[in-house]
Amino acid sequence: MKLYNTPNGIVIEQNSNFYLVKEDWGNFINDENVLVKATALIKVLQPADAALIENLLPVIGSKQELWACGVTYYRSMVGRQEESKAAGGADFYGKVYEAERPECFFKSTPHRVVGNHGLVRIRKDSTWDVPEPELTLVVTSSGKIIGYTVGNDMSSRSIEGENPLYLPQAKTYDGCAALGPCIFLTDKPLPPATQIQLQIKRKGNRVFEGSISISQMKRTPEELVAFIYRESSFPHGCLIMTGTGIVPGSDFTLQSGDEISISIDHIGCLVNTVK
Repeated sequence: MKLYNTPNGIVIEQNSNFYLVKEDWGNFINDENVLVKATALIKVLQPADAALIENLLPVIGSKQELWACGVTYYRSMVGRQEESKAAGGADFYGKVYEAERPECFFKSTPHRVVGNHGLVRIRKDSTWDVPEPELTLVVTSSGKIIGYTVGNDMSSRSIEGENPLYLPQAKTYDGCAALGPCIFLTDKPLPPATQIQLQIKRKGNRVFEGSISISQMKRTPEELVAFIYRESSFPHGCLIMTGTGIVPGSDFTLQSGDEISISIDHIGCLVNTVK
């Protein structure tokens, strides 16, 4: 089952049928029993077609926070070490990959997040920028994972590589993240073989592509939730990006007009253009 956030309300998709619900998005998804609730609703609602999801909003509530985790894949560790070697910060990434405590950081408030087909941004004071395709957890205020979505953690590699202490500037700015197109509601973990795929096009030509399975994650989703919720409360729930395992090489940087497509099995494809 999938949930879409639209200007007209919440749309539930089940078996290629679409059902419109006039409820507040943030309250609706901050519910441990949202799958049961949505299943009950579609039994009494009239189905419609896919026209209901032509215009989509980011799948984050107006009072929620977006957090992120780093260095959860081996490829990410190597990429971070490469970019920070000159600044003497390479050792930090190797140590956090092996440490008990993961790297967790605040990513964005809702107004800096865009949805499917929205415009993401690269910083004007950055010279090396990449998208980071990430499985993103949808978590209630009680800490329960109720579903998953596709996340694009836009990142300035030049700023973070200059000094690890610049991480907040490399990660948090207007248009720094995209979420969508939907939330895949499920009461079961995603299969380890679930694939994440990234494709970047420039002027219609493919300039980068890569894929990885979530089985390559060193940390479990539950582990990441536990650390982020440790000593922090989220009364309206939280979305958590789980890190990237697809890192373009040092010879690649995003340009204005590039089209970024991130697909995750079972969830869908998130498409954004660089402003």
